[in-house]
Amino acid sequence: MFVDLPESELRAYRSSQNDPADFDAFWESTLAESRAFDLDVTVTPVDTGLATIDVFDVTFSGFGGERIKAWLRLPAGATGPIPAVVNFMGYGGGRGRAIDNLLWASAGFAHFHMDTRGQGSGWSTGDTPDPAGTGPQVPGLLTKGIDSKETYYYRRLFTDAVRAVEAARSLDVVDSTKVAVLGGSQGGAMAVAAAAFIPDLSAVISYVTFLSDFPRATVITNHELYDQVVRYLAIHREKVDQVHETLSYFDAVNMAKRAKSPAWFSTGLMDRTCPPSTVFGAYHNYAGEKQITVWPYNDHEGGGIDDFALTLKTLREVFAA
Repeated sequence: MFVDLPESELRAYRSSQNDPADFDAFWESTLAESRAFDLDVTVTPVDTGLATIDVFDVTFSGFGGERIKAWLRLPAGATGPIPAVVNFMGYGGGRGRAIDNLLWASAGFAHFHMDTRGQGSGWSTGDTPDPAGTGPQVPGLLTKGIDSKETYYYRRLFTDAVRAVEAARSLDVVDSTKVAVLGGSQGGAMAVAAAAFIPDLSAVISYVTFLSDFPRATVITNHELYDQVVRYLAIHREKVDQVHETLSYFDAVNMAKRAKSPAWFSTGLMDRTCPPSTVFGAYHNYAGEKQITVWPYNDHEGGGIDDFALTLKTLREVFAA
């Protein structure tokens, strides 16, 4: 069943999320600190037995110079430079196995598939730890370090995402002028965050965007992920304002306000995990050219393979321009 506003009202909805006065200064200093470390990208061939795709194990420096893993998948024998898709994962997933997720390389693109620090055990494997220790939290990652913007988990992960784009662009095989970012749910929020800080991307693809419109999301759904914040605040009643202040620095609504590369969003009207109004909150705030696809009868899977088909068509068009 529909879980949120009718589509006509979604088209008119605007988020009430706060835009902190020091948002830009905070992120400028955060990225500057991590950019002080050399990217130090290493690329090692992997024997997968595949005939049409070459796979490489990549490591680069993310937040605080910490080493982040990725897969680089290329059409077999590609020497480049070719367009690239930088792929971010949904909550609980990591980069998976070397022979997972072969679509984008099969389409002729360089596929830079970033691992997710501290995740990769929910539904796909990962290889990157999150070494930061933080205070008390609800099981999961949404409240890890949530008492402060400096310690919050997503400060590290969003910085990793920006550095992943920079690492991909540093590769000789990649056409640095033709790079798209792509992800669903958590990965969709990461794509928007990367676009907020990298102004010249070819495309930003954000399916069923998570981490968006926290003021609304935390009071209209207690399904799965946002409920981590709800449960935390049910115990730490005195921290409501403090927690929402932290979250405002990581909300896709505020990231979108700073992103200007062309973007394609999608949402499912039956999405209980990321209710469609929260996705529209980011979409409406997005500063660049944008489109959104609405899937009336879908939950958090959104358009699934049909989202991918639309994206493939979109990427061919934008990379050919």
